[in-house]
Amino acid sequence: MASKVAQKRLQKEYLAMQKSPPPFIWAVPEEKNILDWHFIIRGPPDTPYAGGEYHGLIWFPSDYPFKPPDVKMFTPSGRFECGVKICMSMTSYHPSTWNAAWSVATILTGLLSFMLSDEITAGAVKTTDVQKRQLATTSHAFNLNNKKFREIFPTYATSQMTDLPDMGKQPGADSPSGVTGSESSVPGNSDNDTPLSSAQSTPATTAASTRTQSPAPNPLSPVNNNNNNNPTSASGVATTLADTKQQPLARQQRQHGSRWMPSWRWLVAIVVLAVLGRLSTGKE
Repeated sequence: MASKVAQKRLQKEYLAMQKSPPPFIWAVPEEKNILDWHFIIRGPPDTPYAGGEYHGLIWFPSDYPFKPPDVKMFTPSGRFECGVKICMSMTSYHPSTWNAAWSVATILTGLLSFMLSDEITAGAVKTTDVQKRQLATTSHAFNLNNKKFREIFPTYATSQMTDLPDMGKQPGADSPSGVTGSESSVPGNSDNDTPLSSAQSTPATTAASTRTQSPAPNPLSPVNNNNNNNPTSASGVATTLADTKQQPLARQQRQHGSRWMPSWRWLVAIVVLAVLGRLSTGKE
């Protein structure tokens, strides 16, 4: 029977496991005995255990965390003997090296690390990588035949393996925005709430709608900046053509300078000369 200290500590570790389990690891205590913890270890990628599912047990002493637990594996892995205590620095084989600060997560992370090594100790066996891979492919079927596995892990006792909460992937690795699924949705407009996919809501679409709704330039949109001088804009093209037609007349005005005189000045000069001519004729 667990002491009050052990029970309180293991209850705290259960909550920690539920909240943030280690990569490739999952563990839960038995309903009637909190000192017995069943665990699942999944073989990490790029190892001989990839695709494997390994069921084991940690049983804690009643005065845990002041004494270390024992660990054994039930699923054949090619690394450990089934149902035999495994010698590690975190187990009862080495009580002098035990640290009371170590937890369920620490023990299982250490077990996975030891599993990936080649060190041979009590409870360990030596096999080839080919044998380990073969055992990995049959591991889930082996576990399904274990009544205890089905009782403790009903979520994972399915025909196809179900991923553990942490399979070693970073949050949002498959999607840069961190949103799962093939499309991420954004709120629709105020008239209706039809969502737009991320592919539809692009900077180009936003710029086009800005030009349609308001003739004023949008400094945040590169395609709408200085629209009158933009050769890709229809109004910009028309303005450019009009300026081109006006350039010869302006150039002539600059070239002739003061010699270019509007027609109304000539009329005034002719009238003045005619009046002077008449006056001079009357005097004679």
